[in-house]
Amino acid sequence: MTENAQPIAFARPFFCSEEEQAVAAVVRSGWVVGGPRLAEFEKRFAALCGVGHAVGVSSWTAGGFLVLKALGLGTGDEVIVPSLTFIASVNVITHCGAKPVFADIDPHTYNIDPDDVARKIGPRTRAILPVDQIGLPCEIDRILQLADRHGLIVIQDSACSFGSRFRGRMVGGFAPITVFSLHARKVVTTGEGGMIVTNDEALAKRLRMLRHQGMSLTDFERHSGDPTAFEAYPEVGYNFRITDIQAAIGLCQLDRLDDLIARRTRVARRYIAALSNSEFIVPPQVPDHITTNWQSFQVRVKPGGPLDRNSLMKALHAEGIATRRGVMASHLEPPYRSEAARLPHTEAAAVECLQLPIHSGMDQTQADVVLAALDRVYRRS
Repeated sequence: MTENAQPIAFARPFFCSEEEQAVAAVVRSGWVVGGPRLAEFEKRFAALCGVGHAVGVSSWTAGGFLVLKALGLGTGDEVIVPSLTFIASVNVITHCGAKPVFADIDPHTYNIDPDDVARKIGPRTRAILPVDQIGLPCEIDRILQLADRHGLIVIQDSACSFGSRFRGRMVGGFAPITVFSLHARKVVTTGEGGMIVTNDEALAKRLRMLRHQGMSLTDFERHSGDPTAFEAYPEVGYNFRITDIQAAIGLCQLDRLDDLIARRTRVARRYIAALSNSEFIVPPQVPDHITTNWQSFQVRVKPGGPLDRNSLMKALHAEGIATRRGVMASHLEPPYRSEAARLPHTEAAAVECLQLPIHSGMDQTQADVVLAALDRVYRRS
């Protein structure tokens, strides 16, 4: 690390005074869960996605699991999913008793390859769970066409892609069900949390019941109705709620969505301009019909260069630049190795990719610090 240089954080949430004030207002109100802030957050989130309903949950994992359970997926069912994804996308399939079937990726976008999905469809396939990796929407139109031909359910894992656009439309209104993450690394964050969006009113109502122990009455109905109108519990549910405190933060973040994405976009463009002719690094590729939110900036280290991915990460760490490995290959983790999946593009990406710092609080000057560190590392190698 050069003298007097400040370390560059890999990621951090971007909060302002508005979030502090919004949280304080909820705390003072005394209604901190299941209240008006959550109702407003769900309404605005659904509107931005162009759908009728949004259901806030405690995490993407809770939301993904809840959807699979509500749809009745379980033992004997298969769900096609990319291996190149955070393992939560795969674990929720296992949690509900179904079997994940791994598909390979397009090596240019790191998203699930629809052609490989088609090859993996079998007699037990019930659903496809495509993932919008690193904020880049998957080829959801091709996935939906496949699903329609085979009578399959599509649940889009848009954990990273809120605010991204596919063919000019906001992600969230394509698949019958889409699940987002609100984790601290996401463009819009509530610290932790998730959101399910759908146009299916009956499903949304059931998901709201299931997230709150299967309770038949909403919190509003319990507080404003007849005091002897007691709730029932018609089915076994869970405690997967998100709080009004988190929703208040989320509403402030929605107010600044365009700015949050614009800030990331400026950093990404600075990176791409510098790396587009790199001898050793391949910058991300964004198809013309996609506008990404730049949730992550994933690059690929070309094989045969002076440094492999891990060596480059260590060298950048010594320069004060925090990085992360690229997206993991879930099928290589111990719980899923027995599937013996052969996914050459996934496996290559898992060992060659890393992610550079990017977040809404980062500016182009800091991007230049990262680029200068890359240049120094390679000049020494």
